[in-house]
Amino acid sequence: MQRRQSSKTPTQPLQVHHKNQTDLSAWRKRGRIDPEKSVQNHQSSNDQKNDSKQDSLEQALNYFEKVQDRVSLKKNNILQKHLTTVETIALQRGLPPEGFDVLLNVALSGKLADTVNTRLLKSLVPASVIPETSVVSSVSWLCVSKCSDNVQLLFLRWLITMFDFIDHKEQLHALYGIFFSFLQDEKMCPYVCHLLCLLTRKESVKPFRIRRLLDLQAKMGMQPHLQALLSLYKLFCPELVTINLPGKMKTYFKNSDGPWKAAINTVRQRNQENSPVSKPLLLGTAQPQSRKRKWNTQLIIPASSTNKNNLEEDREKNHVDLYGMNESFPVEQLQTFSQLLQNIHHLEFPSQMGSVLTNPLLLHYMNCIKDESIYLRLYYWMSQTLQEECTWCVADNNQYEEEFKDFLETVYKTECFLQEGFSSCEVFLYKSLPLWDGFCCRSQILRLVSWIPLSSFSEMKSHLYDPLAQLFFTSSLYFKCSVLESLKELLQNWLNWHVVHLDSESDSEVYSLNTTLSGLVNAVAELIHFVGWISTIALHLENNPTFLLYFILDFYETVCDMYLRYNLPLLIMPPAGVFYPALLSMDSVSLNQLCYIMYRYRTNLVAAKENELSKKKILQFKFSSQTYQEYNQYITAMVGCLWTSSAFQKDVHPQGLRMDDELLKTTTVQEFKSSFNIVYHPAMMGYAVLFLQQAWPDDTTFNFSLIKGKKWNWYLEYLYAQGLKGLKVFIESSINRVSQASHSKAGNVQV
Repeated sequence: MQRRQSSKTPTQPLQVHHKNQTDLSAWRKRGRIDPEKSVQNHQSSNDQKNDSKQDSLEQALNYFEKVQDRVSLKKNNILQKHLTTVETIALQRGLPPEGFDVLLNVALSGKLADTVNTRLLKSLVPASVIPETSVVSSVSWLCVSKCSDNVQLLFLRWLITMFDFIDHKEQLHALYGIFFSFLQDEKMCPYVCHLLCLLTRKESVKPFRIRRLLDLQAKMGMQPHLQALLSLYKLFCPELVTINLPGKMKTYFKNSDGPWKAAINTVRQRNQENSPVSKPLLLGTAQPQSRKRKWNTQLIIPASSTNKNNLEEDREKNHVDLYGMNESFPVEQLQTFSQLLQNIHHLEFPSQMGSVLTNPLLLHYMNCIKDESIYLRLYYWMSQTLQEECTWCVADNNQYEEEFKDFLETVYKTECFLQEGFSSCEVFLYKSLPLWDGFCCRSQILRLVSWIPLSSFSEMKSHLYDPLAQLFFTSSLYFKCSVLESLKELLQNWLNWHVVHLDSESDSEVYSLNTTLSGLVNAVAELIHFVGWISTIALHLENNPTFLLYFILDFYETVCDMYLRYNLPLLIMPPAGVFYPALLSMDSVSLNQLCYIMYRYRTNLVAAKENELSKKKILQFKFSSQTYQEYNQYITAMVGCLWTSSAFQKDVHPQGLRMDDELLKTTTVQEFKSSFNIVYHPAMMGYAVLFLQQAWPDDTTFNFSLIKGKKWNWYLEYLYAQGLKGLKVFIESSINRVSQASHSKAGNVQV
């Protein structure tokens, strides 16, 4: 990666007053590993074209720098030529840093017509970075009002869009008061609020500014942009902002990057294809060659608002002062965990919140220091980015699907690291799922679903369950299994959250849903009922495939242990449409899985009954008698099938297996009563055949009636040795074996 040349280098074609800016000659060399190497023969024609374009750009910049009087576009061919040159090169490869000072000055000075100024501002797409001094000087033109209102608004939109490309931010922070004064203009107010949210630090919050925002709110009403800035102020200084603010909105700010989005994408792709420069390390101090987008797959910590060269000079002069307790610690210097611990209370977060997502040290900071201002800034940024980059919500974004996948994957990994979901992702999912086709970014979307924060059922039903169900029923078997896996992870994340916050001192903050545990219980119960409903229908639609049944039972492995493992006073039995297909499954894995689930249900229900009877603690929630009744009905059916061969006579569930003997005789099945015990069950018959081959190797008749008495016990031991642990714990816990030599008597345990 080439370093930007110092202003002391005498080869600059334009005089720019910033010692870190890159000159045009350096820009010409962009993408070459070694400038001293000879140009390859097959590249000579391309280089000649590039040199021609660069010369044309230099001529255009020199022309605009020397423009004095107002020039008409229609009558000036030279102006048209240079304007077209700037537009063409900017949209194809981006402009060098030196061009911004010239073009911003001429666009905001009012020397040219608004048509020309607008076209110039829309052409300001960076090839690498934007010098901070260029932005500062352009702000001075706003103060003298030389340009029209429309140009001023377009400049603010450009500044918000290109904020991440600005090489430093310290001087911009010094202009905070000037930007704040622009709030009095109603047209500029929304964009100024957006810009102030990007610049706000704790020291920016002053009582007079809060009073001014409240006056504007009284005048304009509760506008989203005012609410966003007031919310940020309240997070920094809650003692100064005492008013109650509404909850988070779906969108605080309007999209600002429309005119520049396509050009940014074009420049970014071109630079990625042509540049052989290796990417800097994630936690290194190397500056990125370009911030080509507000987010990308290699999110690198951008330069903080502190001048890096000054930091290095200060370090040489006084190492202690740089890391002193009164100094803010810049993030580009943060490379080790020990540095994080030493400077955790005076760490200066970057203005570009997107750079936080892939930095584990900053994520550790977010976990340790619950600074709501960081989450709110991240919410603003992520909400805007997800809304603008969604490939199925915005028609022009289809070509960027792979990049959007990478971004969603980065967000998901961040949520896993923090062990909590972002509310901005929840809003995005609720808004985009009704428009989703189930194919685009499938894996990433379903992973994000698993981290949706806890919310009310009415909201989740309309925004999550209903659109997800429509896709679920009309999609492939693989999609159905993926949805079930995602909902299982969602349930586990909610339960883990409950365990972590169970002993929290501030219950009002933990259970914000209804300020009680009932909110969590109701939300979990509705999720389980929803999964039971779609699972029942899916098994009918797909004709009970083993693959689907595995994912369904995997979900209920979590459900059956919620009371003991997660200390949640809730147990819900699977619906009959899930239980009986699993009991009569042709696959031993499903049957073994069901046996384990019923064993864990019994263990949890017995523990709940004992706690209730012993009255060791007052329970806010008690399991209903219907839960115990449904369990006993299921256990009767299982024991009747697998052990006593009486399921057709004793199953009392309304949707169970009970049938009259006369009806069963019409099936012409011999020994129909024992057709589902552990010997004759379709899922177990393969084991029975193998057992007979080992016990009676000379008998080729496969007489299953030989498995009785002691042979029955041997057969059980054989099944246990085959890894059927679920069957083992179920039989040992739920079947009362009267004697080791008899298998004819058994019963279920009533709990």
